[in-house]
Amino acid sequence: MKIVYMGTPDFAVPPLRALAEAGYRVEAVVTQPDKPKGRGKALMPTPVKEEALKHGIPVFQPSKVREESFVRQLSELDPDVIIVAAFGQIIPKEILDMPAFGCLNIHASLLPKYRGAAPIQYAVIDGEKESGVTLMRMGTGLDTGDMIAKAVIPLAADETGGSLFDKLAQAGAKLLVETLPSVFDGTAVYEKQPEESPTPYAAMITKQMGLLDFSESAEKLERLIRGLNPWPSAYTFLEGKTLKIWKAAVSGMEYDKNGQEALPGTVVLTDKEGIHVVCGEGRLILQEVQLEGKKRMDAAAFLRGFPIAAGTRLADHKE
Repeated sequence: MKIVYMGTPDFAVPPLRALAEAGYRVEAVVTQPDKPKGRGKALMPTPVKEEALKHGIPVFQPSKVREESFVRQLSELDPDVIIVAAFGQIIPKEILDMPAFGCLNIHASLLPKYRGAAPIQYAVIDGEKESGVTLMRMGTGLDTGDMIAKAVIPLAADETGGSLFDKLAQAGAKLLVETLPSVFDGTAVYEKQPEESPTPYAAMITKQMGLLDFSESAEKLERLIRGLNPWPSAYTFLEGKTLKIWKAAVSGMEYDKNGQEALPGTVVLTDKEGIHVVCGEGRLILQEVQLEGKKRMDAAAFLRGFPIAAGTRLADHKE
C-alpha cells in the first residue's frame, strides 16, 4: 500500500515514525513551508519534515495544497491512502477523493466532541475527565467524517495542555498502526457522526485567551492556566509588567474578613504556598510564575526577590 502522510507540528511526528518503524511504504510527506524563526530569522523546517528526512522520505511543502500544480503532483504519486495529522490547511475534495481508502485523519479528541483546531487545550480548560484520539475518514465537513477507531486517555488532576498533547500524540501513533490493517483488508467499521457536536467548537487558541479575569471562579482559572501551559500561557499584570502564571492551585482556606471584602484580583496573602489571590468565587494560589524579563520560578523564590504586599491588586491590562 502506498501512503502519503500530511502533518506539520510535533503532534504529527509519532504517527509518522510509527508508520516507518512498522514497515509501511510512505511515498511522500506533505508539510507546511519552512518558517523564519529567532532573531536571525533563519528558515526552520517543521518537526514532521525533520522526521521524514531521517527516514529518507521525499518532502513536499506547498504553500496551498489546493493549487492545481500540487494536486497534479500528488495524483501522480497514486496513493492508496492519505493519512493526515494536524496538517494545518483545509484539504480540498479533489484530494479527499483521490486515494482508494480515502484520507484518514488522527483527531485529538473523542469525536464528535471537540471538533476544531484546539481540542487538546479545551479538554483541560473545560475540566474533562478523559480525552483521546479518533481515527476517522475525512469528509468535506470540519471533523465530521466517519469514525473508525478511538483510544481513550484519562486526564490526570494536574494535566496540562502540553502533557496531554504528548500523551495523545503517542496514543494516535499506536491507534493508527493498530487500525490500518482492518482499513486495508476491508474489515474496519465506519461509524457516522451526529450532525451536532455535544461540545462547542474548539476554536484556535489565541494569546489574549490567557489574560486572567479574576472575577471568574478560582477553579475555572486553575483549569485555564493548565490548559494554556505551555502555549500561549496564562498571564496577568503586576505593577505594569506581564506576570505569566505557569502553575496554580485552588485554595481550601476559608476567607478571613479582609479576603471576603477584597475585590477580585487582590493579593490577600503570600506564604510558602504561593501568592493568594481573591477570585469571583474562591481563592487562587499562584505557585509558579514568571515576571516579564525574568526566569520562570516557584512563587516562594519569586517572592524573596519581589515581595508583594497584601492589598496589591493584579491588573487586567498593562498600566
